[in-house]
Amino acid sequence: MPNVPYSERPLFHPGPRTLNWLIPLGMGAVGWAIYMRYMVVEPTLVALACEAGLESVACYGRAAVLALSLWNVFGAVALAVALIQLLAPGLATFAVGLVFSAFALVFHNEIAGALAAMMLILSFARPGPATA
Repeated sequence: MPNVPYSERPLFHPGPRTLNWLIPLGMGAVGWAIYMRYMVVEPTLVALACEAGLESVACYGRAAVLALSLWNVFGAVALAVALIQLLAPGLATFAVGLVFSAFALVFHNEIAGALAAMMLILSFARPGPATA
């Protein structure tokens, strides 16, 4: 790692090409979460069919989402990754934090998801990784 003083490093700022991947990633995460919540998890007919023993991808996905939501995994992962992003900004941690904060906001873990989103926004004010 080069010996660049912390105060002279540029701020974490994804470029245009990176944003061309981050924007669809975030929109896709929100879209998938909304689909799972309103088309698979909440409808009574799907719940009754899955609980009656229907074996389908939707039922397995529903069981996974319900188990992860019960333990607030989406919010916990979003908070942990957003804290890492706030301390040491990087593109991979930002992308993972973006996806899991979107999942947390949609799957009834609003407080953790909102805190994670806030920390991701604050990470733009932090110096980015040192480059050569």
